Amino acid sequence: MSNVVGNIARAPTAARAPYAASEATMSRFIRIAEVWVPTRDRLSLQLCDGLYGSLGELRALSERTRFAYGEGLPGKAWAAGRPIVLADFRNSWFAGAPAEARLAGAVALPVFAGDYLMAVAVLVCGRDDTQVGAIELWHNDPAKSFEMRLVEGYYGNAETFAFNARHTRFPRGYGLPGRAWKSHAPLIVKDLKNSQSFLRWEQAVQIGINRGLGIPYAGASGQTFALSFLSAHDTPLARRFEIWIPNEARDALVFHSGDCDHTAELAAEYAQAKITKTDGIIGQAWLTGIPVLCDGGEGNRSAAARSAAAAGLDAAMAMPFIQAGELKAVIAWYF
Repeated sequence: MSNVVGNIARAPTAARAPYAASEATMSRFIRIAEVWVPTRDRLSLQLCDGLYGSLGELRALSERTRFAYGEGLPGKAWAAGRPIVLADFRNSWFAGAPAEARLAGAVALPVFAGDYLMAVAVLVCGRDDTQVGAIELWHNDPAKSFEMRLVEGYYGNAETFAFNARHTRFPRGYGLPGRAWKSHAPLIVKDLKNSQSFLRWEQAVQIGINRGLGIPYAGASGQTFALSFLSAHDTPLARRFEIWIPNEARDALVFHSGDCDHTAELAAEYAQAKITKTDGIIGQAWLTGIPVLCDGGEGNRSAAARSAAAAGLDAAMAMPFIQAGELKAVIAWYF
């Protein structure tokens, strides 16, 4: 059993994060973030924590919900062993939410250590007339093709961009999905207008998309899935993305890459920064192998937390990226 699995196996399965999330400000595009974990008998999933922004009353709906294997969005991601994107989230466990909540698409991101499910992170998108951005799931089956094709996507009001995506293919190493596929690691693409590697940059710039995050998922029989998060300047999915990776000694995480609306030189700011397993939500995600949410209550427990506070970023999620039972990176989202 890997160190990651061992850590969580000894922890209370449904314990809430020490920085319990409440009504921190979320982005206009992503309205809700939740973390679901297996119950002690591992027969179903239950809520571990959530960020709800102004929709705090919806927490109670999730707290009284359980998802069996293959049931609901979290359960389907568990059963599939890969992310699931829903373009229409209206018939969900939030079906009874007030109309003004205006919930739309969603994505479930399972975290596995080998075949052992650690948790499922769920991001729920809102709906308004000006919202632009994209959450896409791409797939390659080497027995059928050498390219990636779109499985499903949620695009807000970017209808033309959505149409073009359904008719786009990405070879390995090309475009954000193809680059994530080739690198076997999460990556951030910023300043898309000047990025030769982002094949759809002209379409993206026309609708205001200016940065992207790609996350690969290795599937069965050599198949690969890749999630693309495309964030627009006016309706960002998150206001900052960061990727932290273990140093050579594997006793700390160091900054790998990032992009932020407020701080242009993250690499310089984090040049000497190190995060241990006791440092804030990023360290906790490394320690437990479970995504961790925060509403600004973690104070100055890490260099990342201090930087986020200085930029006025209060709500955050740290998500571990695990391959073969070993943590390869932690992805931090600041809403």
